[in-house]
Amino acid sequence: MKNISIESAISKLIFALDADNYEEALSWVQLLSGHVGMFKVGKELYTAVGPKIIESIKDIGQKVFLDLKFHDIPNTVARAAKAAVRLNVDMFNVHASGGSQMVKEAVTAAWNCADEIAGERPIILAVTVLTSLNNTDLAEIGFPRTTGDQVLHLARLAQNAGASGVVASAQDIEMLRANLGNKFIIVTPGIRSAGSIKKDDQKRTLSACEAIKKGADYIVVGRPISTASKPLDACQQIVQEIADGLAAR
Repeated sequence: MKNISIESAISKLIFALDADNYEEALSWVQLLSGHVGMFKVGKELYTAVGPKIIESIKDIGQKVFLDLKFHDIPNTVARAAKAAVRLNVDMFNVHASGGSQMVKEAVTAAWNCADEIAGERPIILAVTVLTSLNNTDLAEIGFPRTTGDQVLHLARLAQNAGASGVVASAQDIEMLRANLGNKFIIVTPGIRSAGSIKKDDQKRTLSACEAIKKGADYIVVGRPISTASKPLDACQQIVQEIADGLAAR
């Protein structure tokens, strides 16, 4: 077994700030700073609060994953990507289903903007298939492929378009690694703590240890921490599961 530092494990944990107001979000940031590697700001929080919460997270010295899943005409997404870079986020995402031209223009715009302002180039992820969707859902929408085939198709598209990596279900990690290599970043949402996977809107999920062992670079965790009676203890348990997964690789 490898000797894995807790710091290495912490760096792979992204906490989902699923709050609808600034005060609640900031309280989570203050509680978990130093215990997670990054904070995810999604649609609910960003719509309610705006850039203020990102500025506050960065002021504390923490990293931000802006999870707005940009999906529009290429020019609009490129301009949104530049705006994300100016907010100094460390990671943001677009929908791969927006097409290769959209992804290419987002990557080019973001990296050119980062170079112009002498900032760090953010990780740019493409969302493949939401973890709330399964084969039945895809058929309902009109996609002929299974979830696995659709994920691989969109991931290849994203990689060829210059994206840093993808957001994908833990159940797709091994397939993606086999086809796209070890340098392509995989961020896995919908993660649950071992022994506590329960029925909710996430249909394709695994435990933190299993996801990391399979090769996820980052995992996103929300409710298993935020709804726990002792959130910090729950966070530390997941960090240990990450460490165990890294050691088992």
